[in-house]
Amino acid sequence: MSAEATNPATPGPVAGAAARWRARIDLRRLGRAALLGPAARDRLPDAIGHVAEAHRAHHPDADLEPLRRAWVLAESSHRGQMRKSGEPYITHPLAVTLILAELGAETTTLTASLLHDTVEDTEVTLDQVGKEFGAEVRFLVDGVTKLEKVDYGAAAEPETFRKMLVATGNDVRVMSIKLADRLHNMRTLGVMRPEKQARIAKVTRDVLIPLAERLGVQALKTELEDLVFAILHPEEYEHTRELIVDNASRTDDPLAEIAAEVRSVLREAGIPAEVVIRPRHFVSVHRVARKRGRLRGADFGRLLVLVGEDADCYGVLGELHTCMTPVVSEFKDFIAVPKFNLYQSLHTAVASGDGQVVEVLIRTHQMHKVAEAGVVALGNPYASPADTSEAPSVATGAGADEERVDPTRPGWLSRLLDWQAAAPDADTFWSTLREDLAQDREITVFRPDGGTLGLPEGATCVDAAYAQYGEDAHACLGARVNGRLATLSTVLKDGDTVQLLMGQDPAAEPSKEWLEHAHTPAARIAIQRWIATHPTPETPEEIAERGGTAGATTEDVQAGRGDANPFRVSAAEPPVADTPDIVGRSTVESQASDTQAADRTGAAVALVDQPGATVRLAGCCTPVPPDEITGFAVRGGVVTVHRVECAAVAQMKSVGRAEVGVSWGDTAGCRVTLFAESFGRPHLLADLTEAMAGEGAEIVSATVEPPSQQRVRHTYTVQLPDAARLPSLMRAMRNVAGVYDVSRAQTPGA
Repeated sequence: MSAEATNPATPGPVAGAAARWRARIDLRRLGRAALLGPAARDRLPDAIGHVAEAHRAHHPDADLEPLRRAWVLAESSHRGQMRKSGEPYITHPLAVTLILAELGAETTTLTASLLHDTVEDTEVTLDQVGKEFGAEVRFLVDGVTKLEKVDYGAAAEPETFRKMLVATGNDVRVMSIKLADRLHNMRTLGVMRPEKQARIAKVTRDVLIPLAERLGVQALKTELEDLVFAILHPEEYEHTRELIVDNASRTDDPLAEIAAEVRSVLREAGIPAEVVIRPRHFVSVHRVARKRGRLRGADFGRLLVLVGEDADCYGVLGELHTCMTPVVSEFKDFIAVPKFNLYQSLHTAVASGDGQVVEVLIRTHQMHKVAEAGVVALGNPYASPADTSEAPSVATGAGADEERVDPTRPGWLSRLLDWQAAAPDADTFWSTLREDLAQDREITVFRPDGGTLGLPEGATCVDAAYAQYGEDAHACLGARVNGRLATLSTVLKDGDTVQLLMGQDPAAEPSKEWLEHAHTPAARIAIQRWIATHPTPETPEEIAERGGTAGATTEDVQAGRGDANPFRVSAAEPPVADTPDIVGRSTVESQASDTQAADRTGAAVALVDQPGATVRLAGCCTPVPPDEITGFAVRGGVVTVHRVECAAVAQMKSVGRAEVGVSWGDTAGCRVTLFAESFGRPHLLADLTEAMAGEGAEIVSATVEPPSQQRVRHTYTVQLPDAARLPSLMRAMRNVAGVYDVSRAQTPGA
């Protein structure tokens, strides 16, 4: 007995109730009886007429001669072969071709579909197919033949699947035929052993259903989901089936009532539209039940409004939101920003008088065709725009395939081709692909130039960088999200505007930490490939084990010879613990009877009008010439010198402390502590110290805190021969790629 008669995916009691609904494209409408006709089992009918009828419904002017010749070759080649169900084998390619014809596939695809098993299972060769039907049909048959070996492999599965996707990427029609082939096989799976059914269903669930989603072939995807659901989760499937049957037996139909109200609203508004009810498929009902608990009548379907023009979609939306109660949180505009699989539609929801919420889909007839059939509805992607004969537009020969470009290929598939070529090995490609296919939702982010990037939900700025720049994203330093500075680990949301900050170093290197924040295959594979080709520097523990030394001297740092890891720094002086300790080394003490004060290096000199006083530069604001300064007497005859804008000045004035007049002496040099905030990247320390040396700064001590969220904080105490050069030093540091802020040391109080 064939699976069509036993498969639980088509419950009998529901069929009658569904008759009053206009369903989606029904790929099961012409089953075994339609294919074989009333003829006896011992002879084959001329079933090609059913395919021709479905094909002409989408392509009235199509040339059916290639289909006739393909039927003759396929029928004669498969004659005598039988399926496990006991049917003649020719019923399988016929069923696959009928599925594609119902979806609107063009003649070349249908021709290849009729022949898709001839090279694999008969004496027909690819050369014969090419000679008889041309290069396009030969290419498609060859691609599908290669796919036949994919699903049941074990060790060879990753590499085989990789080859399959290469073939798919070169022509999406290969995958269209494969998906239709799998659908018919799943329909007839009931004749196989349960363990084999489960194995095939799992491959279908993990790989082919997500691919159908990405190619936009919703009509195939939804039926495959229901068939897999019935095999892998029979108890939950049966429960869902009972829910659907019970709802179908209701005397009232809230969906029909709301549909009538919508028709009335649009009729009064003068908008020509077709309003139909689309029942949810089994998996969709199951998901809604898990989300909402008890289901109501409106949960078993959605309303579809079909109009003629794009502008009418928004007109319908406006009328519904004006005349009915909208659920604003449910509104989504996939017309202005289409989904990654070419899907376009407006989504909204309205509430009925009894509180039931009905989802409404608004789209044009052409949008609906693409929404149901995806890439299948796009016709021959290689035909010249001026060529209406569906003739192949690529030449025959070995070089033809190398120049195939599909202008209608979804962005996801184009990206897949890019990163599959960059994958270091088949296993990496396979695991990365499985992760990517599991991410079934996509967001759209905007670039400052108005362009968009399609990314999976949960993607970060790292993913955006590699999506926009490829491997040049190794030089990415940071990002601004919606105008605000953000780390590369920032998770992006739908509608965000992302400006990527790129360095100019052609030898820039990615951070290994980026792998923790990369979610797209393009980003992960590019980073992994770089890591694989660049050895990891030794850790301090490894250096200690071999008796070496770690770190670099101050001279090494200034010369740019420090460790390649920008987060491990040593200097001539021991690293300081915190900012006040660093600043403390710039203390100015009394060295002359005229109360002239300077630091131990004889650099900055401060004069105070108070005989015998010891002068000390405050650690909270580290004043240097030509800062405007003031002083306050503290215990022990010491006068502390502050910048006038220091917070400690206002605090001491508020408690009645008297100011002491101070001024700068003739010496122009100074010692100052600077903080630099940067994004982490290799060689940053060397670039910073080189810029500082170029301004004549001598580094007294330096420390770099461990990175946090891709941000790094540097602290430098430097000696300047002329304090007037401090502004130019800070500018030079800010101009180093990756540095986004440089400031003077200043703590909140004294």
